Amino acid sequence: MISIRAFRAIDDQESCKAFAEGHANVLRDYGVSKVTSSSTDWFHNPAAYVMIVENKETGETVGGIRIHIADGVTRLPMEDAIAIVDTRVYELIAKYIPIGTGELCGLWNAKSVAGYGLGSYFLMRVGISVTQQLKLPTLFALCAPHTLQISVEKGFEKETSIGNEGTFIYPKLDLVATSIIIKDTLNLPDALPEEKRLIFELRDNPEITRMEYGPKGNIEISYSLDFQKAKK
Repeated sequence: MISIRAFRAIDDQESCKAFAEGHANVLRDYGVSKVTSSSTDWFHNPAAYVMIVENKETGETVGGIRIHIADGVTRLPMEDAIAIVDTRVYELIAKYIPIGTGELCGLWNAKSVAGYGLGSYFLMRVGISVTQQLKLPTLFALCAPHTLQISVEKGFEKETSIGNEGTFIYPKLDLVATSIIIKDTLNLPDALPEEKRLIFELRDNPEITRMEYGPKGNIEISYSLDFQKAKK
C-alpha cells in the first residue's frame, strides 16, 4: 500500500529529514549536488507544507513534494534560483503576495517506484488539491522539460515575464527549467477535464483511498491530506 500524507513542516521533523534524504539521493543520481528546493532551511519554516509518499509495507519514504507560501518574509526557492539570472522574479512574486500565492517545489520519487507516475502525476495533483486549504488562489512552480506538458494538463501555464520567455538554464548548464503558474486554483479553467475531476475529488475528499491508473498500470493510494487532522 502506498500512502501520501500531508503535514506542516515544523510539525514533523523526522518526516522532513526522510524527505530531504530521499530528495538528495535522487539529485545525486542526476549529477546535481544541490538545488534551492533541496535546502533544509524549510524544516523550520512555518510557511512550508509537505506531502510525502510512503510505502506502508516497508516503511520507506519513496517520494514527496512541498508547497512554500509566499509570506513576504522568507523567499520562495524559485526566487533564489531565478534571481541569479533574472531579478525580476522578486517583483513578480511580490505582485502576487497580496492575492495569495506559493510555490510547488521539491518534487521527487525514488527509483524503487519510478514509472508509476507518483511524482509527475499523483503528487502534482495532490499539491494543487491542497491549495484551497492553504488559501492560495495562485500557485507557481519550476518544471523540467519532460514535466511541462503534464503540468499544463493540470492547469499550469508558462510564466513568460521572466527569463527567456519563462525558461532558464537550471540547476546546471545542461538542464532547462520553465517557470509556470496557475492563476485560478479554485476553478482550474485551463486543466483537462479528467485532471480537474481527479484534483477536485482530492480537494473534496482529502482522506480517501482510491485506485489510480499510472504509466505502469493500477496502483492503490491512500491519501491523508487534511493539514488540520495531521496536527492532532
